[in-house]
Amino acid sequence: MYEHKKEALAPLPVFFGRILRNLVIAIIILFICLLIGILGYHYIAHIVWIDAIHNASMILSGMGPVADVKNFSGKIFSSAYALFSGVAFITNIGFLLAPAVHRFLHRLHIDENDD
Repeated sequence: MYEHKKEALAPLPVFFGRILRNLVIAIIILFICLLIGILGYHYIAHIVWIDAIHNASMILSGMGPVADVKNFSGKIFSSAYALFSGVAFITNIGFLLAPAVHRFLHRLHIDENDD
């Protein structure tokens, strides 16, 4: 059948480097998602810049909208952005936790093979 090559756990500096890399990527992704919200609220929903920033930040963090959206296209954007933000937030959390979960599962696999 399939023979698995046993590998040791990555050294801690490599592991922390992976966590740092994923953190930087997650921050960039969140910034892009926030920028999409800011631009959408400003240009589609016709909300002033500071309120667009505030609304996009609150939606992206899961707190909910704070500014009233009055036009039809703004409401469509707001609905789509809320759904997009939920998926983006959950995906980013998974991406941040991936190195730690991988290390944990790898450690369990190594311990299982030692028995």
